[in-house]
Amino acid sequence: MAEGVAFGDVLRSWWLAGVVLACGLLAAATESYRPVAVVEFLIFMALAFLLSPLVFPRSLTAAQAQERSARDGRPIVYWRPGCRYCLRLRRRLGGRAGQVHWVDIWRDPAGAAAVRAITGGDETVPTVVARGEAVVNPEPAWLLRRLDRR
Repeated sequence: MAEGVAFGDVLRSWWLAGVVLACGLLAAATESYRPVAVVEFLIFMALAFLLSPLVFPRSLTAAQAQERSARDGRPIVYWRPGCRYCLRLRRRLGGRAGQVHWVDIWRDPAGAAAVRAITGGDETVPTVVARGEAVVNPEPAWLLRRLDRR
């Protein structure tokens, strides 16, 4: 576990995926027709995966992301697990997601504070900072254009 990350922060990042997986287990256990139970469970597993932090590249702390962005010019995306807009952005970036520094605001209080400073007190994600320009919930095409200019 990363230095400075509390166990509660890890649980906070995984709780939604865990609840979905538990619902899948419950649905499969109560299904009387075995093939349907397997399909239901697989659907819930896929949904739990999409809502987990595993879909995103490894998160950095806000300090690490800001330091690296200053060096390499890559944008910073502040996100949180379970956010459908973050997932949409991640999915649309595809293989280019590794060209962005990701900060999970549920695991990094400084990241959450950076988002609140940008949004006027809210923790609205995704919030993207690219070359000093901050945009809340940008269209994926906007970020892709920034990546093309690098």
